[in-house]
Amino acid sequence: MYHVKHSWYQVGITSIHSIDAGISILNQNLTSIHRAKPQEQEFPLRCTKGDNEIQTCPRDYPTTHNPTNNHSPPHNQTCPSYFRFIHEDLRPWREKGITREMLEGARRTAHFRLVIVEGKVYVEKYRKSIQTRDVFTLWGILQLLRLYPGKLPDLELMFDCDDRPVIHVNKFQGPDAAPPPLFRYCSDQGSLDIVFPDWSFWGWAETNIKPWRDVLKDIKEGKKRTRWKDRVPYAYWKGNPLVASTRKNLMKCNVTSKNDWNTRLYVQDWTKETNQGYKKSNLGDQCTHRYKIYIEGWAWSVSEKYILACDSMTLYVRPNFYDFFIRGMVPLQHYWPIRDNSKCTSLKFAVEWSNNHTDK
Repeated sequence: MYHVKHSWYQVGITSIHSIDAGISILNQNLTSIHRAKPQEQEFPLRCTKGDNEIQTCPRDYPTTHNPTNNHSPPHNQTCPSYFRFIHEDLRPWREKGITREMLEGARRTAHFRLVIVEGKVYVEKYRKSIQTRDVFTLWGILQLLRLYPGKLPDLELMFDCDDRPVIHVNKFQGPDAAPPPLFRYCSDQGSLDIVFPDWSFWGWAETNIKPWRDVLKDIKEGKKRTRWKDRVPYAYWKGNPLVASTRKNLMKCNVTSKNDWNTRLYVQDWTKETNQGYKKSNLGDQCTHRYKIYIEGWAWSVSEKYILACDSMTLYVRPNFYDFFIRGMVPLQHYWPIRDNSKCTSLKFAVEWSNNHTDK
C-alpha cells in the first residue's frame, strides 16, 4: 500500500518553463508553441502562478469543435490499423462493464486519477512519477481537449506512469474476475494494462527531447542530408546498456579486433551528455547509417518512434512489450525482425543481405 499525501486540483495549465529547448522544469507559465502551419489549430494555455491556487482555464476557450476546411479529414479516411487494438485492450470489460470497485482497485499503483466533466479536467495525484512523466502526459490530454472541445465524453480513469505493466492476467481468471482498468505507456501479452501514448510525444525535458512534432521535423531534415545508399553500411545503436540484460547482451555484438557483426554500438552517458549541453544527442543528426537497431530497455523504449522515423532499415529485436502503435506494424514491411536469442548472427545476416540487395 502507498501512503502518499494527495490533493485534487482542476487542471488548466501545466507548469513548464522552457530553457534551452525545454531542459528546466520550473513553476512558471507555459508559453504557447509557435504556429508552424497556418491550418493547424493551437490554443495556448494561459497560466496562473502559485502552487496553492486552483488553476482554471479562461472562459473564452472554445467549447465546441469547429475545424477549418484545411483541417477537416476526408469523409472516406480510415483509422490507422492500430486503432483496432482499442477494442482488444478493452475486451476484459466488454461483457460486464467497469464498476466503481474495479476502478478503485487500480489506485494501488496509480500516480494520478483523471476526471473529465463537461470539458474540464480534474486530477487527484497520489505519488510522484519518474521525472515529469505525469506533467507531460496531462499536457497531452489538455491539448486533446483544446483541439477537440466538446468531443470528449465525461470519464474517469487511473494512470500509472511507471514502465512495466502490473495488471497480470493470471491473477484475474474465472467468471468473477474483476481486473482494474489501469492506463500506462506499455503492456505485454500476459497483462491487461491499457496502453496510452507515452509522455515523450509532448516532450522529455530531462533529456532535451522536444515534442514529437518538432522532433519529427528535425529528423525529416536530417535524413535528407544523406541518401540511404550513401549512408554508413552498418547497424547503429546508441543507448544505455545497463538498464536491461538484453541490452548488455547486445553489446557483445559490437565490432572487435576478432569479430565484426556489421554493427556499430555506442553507450549513451546521459550524465556526461547533460553536462556538455546535449551536443551529441540531437535525434536529427542520427540518421547516418543504413540500419538502426531497436531494442527494449527495462520495458519498451521511447526510442522506437525516433528510430522508425529515420528511413533507415529498422532492425527490431524481438520485444516482450508493446506500446499503442507497434502492433499495427508488419514485419518485413515496416521493420526487419531480429532474434533475441541470437542477436549477433541475426544482425550480421540482416546487414549482409541488405547490403547485397540495396535495390530491394
